Amino acid sequence: MDWAGWALFGVVATAALTAAMITAQLAGLTRVDLPLILGSLVTEDPDRARVAGFFLHLLAGQGFALGYAATFALLGRATWWLGALLGVLHVGITLTVLLPLLPGVHPRMASARAGPSSTAVLEPPGLLALNYGVQTPLVTVAMHVLYGSVLGLLLQAR
Repeated sequence: MDWAGWALFGVVATAALTAAMITAQLAGLTRVDLPLILGSLVTEDPDRARVAGFFLHLLAGQGFALGYAATFALLGRATWWLGALLGVLHVGITLTVLLPLLPGVHPRMASARAGPSSTAVLEPPGLLALNYGVQTPLVTVAMHVLYGSVLGLLLQAR
């Protein structure tokens, strides 16, 4: 396993995923704005939140890249298709566990139970993040398959 390269490759894969998600949002395929969602955990200003969120996503991507690298090492191989399969597992956990938990900890995100008196500025993701558009799950799956594939290609077993 290329342990020396995992950090660099994690940044490359996360930057590719983030750029693809932003592109999908700008193209109208989804309304999810991950840099805004993550960055608004630390600041109310939307412009600053997007910058902070970009770097928070890069940091999270590093953690996931380490997990992918450890999985590749345990399996004794790294391939694009194995990375893609890990991407499917990754996005499955993200859409069914992590995003549904977010309203419980995010100070600026409404929950499904928030009433009209809520002052939250972000809507909750909903089941499979469908509140951000019907194409959001498919776009999210595609982007995480891209992430895993890039890592599988770059983290070749040594």
